[in-house]
Amino acid sequence: MRWDGQGVDVDDGSLPGLQRIGFVRSVRTPQFEGMTFHEVLCKSALNKVPNSSALPFRFTVNGYRGCSHACRYCFARPTHEYLDFDSGDDFDTQVVVKTNVVEVLRRELARTSWMRETVALGTNTDPYQRAEGRYALMPGIIGALADSGTPFSILTKGTLLRRDLPLIVDAARAVDVSVAVSLAVGDPDLHADVEPGTPSPRARLDLIRAISEAGLNCHVMIAPVLPMLTDSVEHLDGLLAQVAEAGAASATVFGLHLRGSTRGWFMGWLARSRPELVGRYQELYGKGAYLPASYRDELRERAAPLLATHGLAGDHRSFRLASTPPPTPLPAAADLQPTLF
Repeated sequence: MRWDGQGVDVDDGSLPGLQRIGFVRSVRTPQFEGMTFHEVLCKSALNKVPNSSALPFRFTVNGYRGCSHACRYCFARPTHEYLDFDSGDDFDTQVVVKTNVVEVLRRELARTSWMRETVALGTNTDPYQRAEGRYALMPGIIGALADSGTPFSILTKGTLLRRDLPLIVDAARAVDVSVAVSLAVGDPDLHADVEPGTPSPRARLDLIRAISEAGLNCHVMIAPVLPMLTDSVEHLDGLLAQVAEAGAASATVFGLHLRGSTRGWFMGWLARSRPELVGRYQELYGKGAYLPASYRDELRERAAPLLATHGLAGDHRSFRLASTPPPTPLPAAADLQPTLF
């Protein structure tokens, strides 16, 4: 069946939230069973981050809203409610695609007012989720940023990034580029339960290796750490060892936070899969979205020597390749930043 033949070009009023953002059509295809892609024409591509956010970047680009990774803990779930979707199953299966994002981005980057500040990719939903295999927005986004002299960062769980490694390497010869892979769960069974739509831990370790062998520094985010599930010394040590062996350059470890409706979705999963932990989580998150300072301090103290042992304690910095690539891959290491997944 042709993809184009699955289009629904009629506005029947059933998607009022999408009408606000330039809805064009909804698409379903047997290749992506259970998924619906809502194609929209965006008016802007660059999103300015509020100053109050305290994030290390001021601009982002997101080609998608919603994410087929279906991570139970994803902090971006509440953003789907603006579109009159729910933050649970709809977030996982109703994916908005900004089909004109590259064209709009090039126009915005060409403005004389654009100061070429770093742009972060992957801060809301994953730019290399399954839909990217069909829509291929990222090559155009990477090209637009590099051509305009704009530095950028990428954070992903998606092994589809390997498709674009030559483009990213070329871009890193012109602008500062940082690449990070999120890998929080080493246990295959827990991974399949808590991150059911993501590539396996083994596949992401292979991605880390491919990034390093391409001559790029790869940061790894061991995040979010799930209390009583992935926070033991044994789990962290084992995962960091694998990440270091795969060739990562640095790693960051930080704990789970549960904002807005993500909290209810995650706690519902916990009640089904690990009911014995519900009471403890209610205690930990009884005062808000973040873990108590005492737990955060303990996790930091637990992780610091492990990061040092595995050579992953260095700062995560953007990276620019020389005009010719290095003759050998960069040395090993592993992980990245909080608040992004």
